[in-house]
Amino acid sequence: MDVKTLCLGVLATEDRSGYEIKKTLEERFRHFFRAGYGSIYPALKELERSGLVVCEAVEQQRRPAKKVYRITDAGRRTLEEVLVAEDPRHVVRSEFLVLMYFAHLLPAERVTQVIDAMTAEFDRILNADLEALEQVYDTLTPGQRFALGYGRTMLTAALGYLHRQRGGFLRELQPTEAVDPELRNGGLAAAGD
Repeated sequence: MDVKTLCLGVLATEDRSGYEIKKTLEERFRHFFRAGYGSIYPALKELERSGLVVCEAVEQQRRPAKKVYRITDAGRRTLEEVLVAEDPRHVVRSEFLVLMYFAHLLPAERVTQVIDAMTAEFDRILNADLEALEQVYDTLTPGQRFALGYGRTMLTAALGYLHRQRGGFLRELQPTEAVDPELRNGGLAAAGD
């Protein structure tokens, strides 16, 4: 799924400015899709060039006019076609998991710091971001409620895993006499075993 499709999806429910689209993606998509300003505005320009959205300048008091985007009928048809044809994939891109994969190469203090930071981040998302969405739960579509519940379930499982594994994982990373220091430090011999 690309950012253009996400923008169309967000605009399918309500006209919004680029900033409001970004905010919606941050609040409602945060646990499963990230898109920055650097990708949203080019996507909106392309959608406008293609006739899938229109943009209107809305005057504001003491501020520059803001651009508000509205999906067109062609945009709705395109969104529906993409959603029908899209193959469901679950792609995980996690710098955290990359760091943990190579944890044997990091100082123990750094591994502890990273695990604790992710634990705090998952906890914050569960207790703040998703809780805020649950306050408007009754206004969400069935699909939005499904995505919210799935996100909460995944984060709860990840948080539980971190709590259960933290102590044993950190102990396992501590150097021992039984482990060859060359292997402990990520020597090439480990890759061939």
